[in-house]
Amino acid sequence: MRLLLGLGNPGEQYRDTRHNVGFRVIDELARRWQIPVDRLECNSLAGQKTGEGDDILLVKPQTYMNRSGYAARCLAERHALDPAAVLVVYDEVNLPLGKLRLRRSGSPAGHRGLESIIENLRTSEIPRLRLGVAPEGGVTYEDLADFVLAPFAPEELEAVEEMVRRAADACEVWVREGVEAAMRGFNG
Repeated sequence: MRLLLGLGNPGEQYRDTRHNVGFRVIDELARRWQIPVDRLECNSLAGQKTGEGDDILLVKPQTYMNRSGYAARCLAERHALDPAAVLVVYDEVNLPLGKLRLRRSGSPAGHRGLESIIENLRTSEIPRLRLGVAPEGGVTYEDLADFVLAPFAPEELEAVEEMVRRAADACEVWVREGVEAAMRGFNG
């Protein structure tokens, strides 16, 4: 089994924020694969795709971003998953809007959701797909929390939708062909 873990915050008030692009990628995969992500499991909304040689669990933790690791640990333990079988999908303020970066491991680089996951899974050897959310010219907000909890500007929405589609494509390649193929095809 493989776990695709999209990060975000629960609740309608956060739905369209920069911090919730991970949830949006999970929603896009659920739409493509026609599986509902509505089952409660480990403080998360989950849906499962079976067949084609591999089971895939789509997950949106409902623990709020900074506590995502609790859901990740519960799911990894419940399904006996190695951290390499978990792909974390989340927003990245240090990447321009629309850019994707897939890595097999590394530090959280200040992202509290990934920090929580690394702490709870007790390893930094966790594949991750970072989705660029920084506007042209970079982030100018004094308070980063205000920035990531703000919605995208109307002129950014087309780029966001394209990024979400490409990120879902990258997730599908990761599932079928592994992290190296996904990195070759989508980093840039």
